[in-house]
Order: sequence, then C-alpha cells, then structure tokens
Amino acid sequence: MNEKKRLLIATDNFLPRWDGIARFLSEIIPRLHDKYEITVVAPDYGSYEDPNIKIVRIPLSKIFRVGDFPVPKFKQQFIASLVRQSDLVFTQTIGPVGTAAIRAAKQQKKPVAAFIHSIEWELVPKALQNPILKKYAQIAAKKVARSLYNRCSLLIVPSSSTEELFLWNNIRTKSTIVYLGVDTTKFVPLPPEQKVEIRKELGFHAEDIIIGYHGRISHEKDLITILRAFTRVQLKYPQTKLLIVGDGVEKIKRQLASRNNVWLVGSKNNPVPYLQIMDIYCLSSLTETTCLSMLEAMSCGLPAVSTEVGFIRNYIRNNVNGLFFEKQNPYHLARQVERLIADPTLRFKLGEMARRTVVEKFSWDTTAQGIDEALNSIGKR
Repeated sequence: MNEKKRLLIATDNFLPRWDGIARFLSEIIPRLHDKYEITVVAPDYGSYEDPNIKIVRIPLSKIFRVGDFPVPKFKQQFIASLVRQSDLVFTQTIGPVGTAAIRAAKQQKKPVAAFIHSIEWELVPKALQNPILKKYAQIAAKKVARSLYNRCSLLIVPSSSTEELFLWNNIRTKSTIVYLGVDTTKFVPLPPEQKVEIRKELGFHAEDIIIGYHGRISHEKDLITILRAFTRVQLKYPQTKLLIVGDGVEKIKRQLASRNNVWLVGSKNNPVPYLQIMDIYCLSSLTETTCLSMLEAMSCGLPAVSTEVGFIRNYIRNNVNGLFFEKQNPYHLARQVERLIADPTLRFKLGEMARRTVVEKFSWDTTAQGIDEALNSIGKR
C-alpha cells in the first residue's frame, strides 16, 4: 500500500472565518484526506478543529488590514519549515501565507499548485478607498501576482476566461481548468408552505418580498449600489425587505443598517435557510472569478440579478436563468428587480433554470477529482 503524500494547504483565510475560500476548503478537504496527509497553514482567526487534518495557525498583525481582512504576520522561515516537511504545496491566495509558501516551494524545488480564487490586481484596488492608493495598488498587485504565479508548477483556474486573462498579463505557468461545485442536495428550493414557516421563524412575513445577498461585506462587492436600488424599489413596493447575510467592513455595515427594512444578520455557518426564504438574489460585485455564493443562490432556485463579471457571464444567460445589470448603476438594478417583482412567472422560470444550470454543471465531487488529478500531475515530476 502506497503511503499518503504530505500535502500542505497554504491559505490566508480558513475556518472559523467564513468566505468563499473557507467554504471551498471545507468541501474539498474531506474529499482529499483519504489520499493525502493534509496540513493546513492559515491565519489565526479562532478555534476550529478537524480530526482528519493538522492545522497550523499564523498570528494576525495588529497593524495591517486589507478591506475587511486582518492580515496575518509574514512568517517566511516558519512556513518554509512546513514546506520542507511536505511533498506538495497547494496555495489559495497570495497574501502573507500564500506568498511565503510559494517562495519556499520554489527555493526547495517542491511542486506547488495555486488555485486562483480572485484576480488580485482587480480585487486589491477595489478594496481600497483612496484613489491614489488604488492606482499604485493595482500596479503593485499585478507585479506581485505575475512574479509569484510564474514561480508555481501549476495554476488551477476556475474558468477559461481566467486562464486567458492570466496569459494576457504574461503569467506563463501551465494551467488547468477546474470548476467550483455546489452541494445541490443541501442548497435546494423549498416548497411554498415550508418557505412561509421558515420566514416566520426568522422574523419575516409571508407577504414580504425579500431581496437578498450572501457574502463578504466589502468595497469590491459594492453593496451600496444594492442599497440604493432597494431604496428606489421600496417606493413602488413598500413590502420589500433587504436581507444581507455576511460580515465585513464596519463603515459599509453602518450605511446598510441606517436604512429601514434592511436586515443584517451577520455571517452564518449555514446560510441555506436564509437563501431559501429570499425571492430575488442580487450581486453587485465589481470583480469576481466564479462567485460561489451566486452558485449557491441559484441552486436554491433563486432568480439572480448580477453584474456581468468574471465567469458569471458564462454561466448566467440573460433572460434565461438570470438578469444582468450595469456595474454601479442602481437605477438599472432597480428596474431589473422591479421586473421580477411584477412578474412572478418570470421569477419562477429564471429560478427554475438557475437551479438546473447548477445541478448540470457544478459538483464538488467533480471539483475534488479535478484538483486531485492536478496535484497528481505535478507530484509525479
């Protein structure tokens, strides 16, 4: 019997702090632990235990933050020692943890695969507010990303559009496409009578029209556009509520909380019941790759109104399984939402097609198989 290979997963976010990366790892790790001896090195966001893996925590900086992220300290030598004890390195980010792991793996000639969850030179400047910092942050982020990703053995990208974007920006490392997945047995639509019951349990009324969002509250998600659209929609449909499931930047949270009929419920380990009681899902992001939260909403049968960003433009077809609106245009978003409120048949049709899209194309088992094959391909070198 072959010994398991020692896999080091280096990430700048992990449980118990939930976001798309943490949810991705929470689904992938259980599907890989039979084949690998897994160590996760991640920032110290609190206590979380998994008997199948070893978790090594990096202390947080008391000084630096990027958007809503407390930044972990840069521990190059410590992470290099973990790389030395591993056969393969699998990074999720190019923050302090991911950067140190990639550099150490390159120095030690260890195979390293990077999963591309975001486009850093788009994400970093949009997470900042200072216009001067935005300009220089984009230049610096692109330079850093190019340098680090070109040191990797393999890039695992979530779409062909991401692959093409990297090539255009002179990132020449070999890449393979692996789509994200959704647990479609968990993220499911509810029958109307159950939906009413859960609404009551969570404090909503049967007749409410709930517009929702699930994810990080950050500048690049542009939730203020959703808030402005919601304010406009309320003038015509006063029974609407805005439900925000997530946590993040305090300034944005205060703006959201200042309006009537906005429900901020924080981050949830299990967002399913909150998605199931929504009527319409809105995503106003300025940048995305795949957007796991969108796929989860669609799996719950929600008609989605989204900006046309990243891979979303490939799996949402306008007027077929969702609607698009122009970035940072609350008037256009309001018009699209009002179309869905006024036409329940359209709402049902788009939601039904959204669910079908996810069931047919996005599976965690397929994702894990793709990642395992990718890791095997570099582990044999």
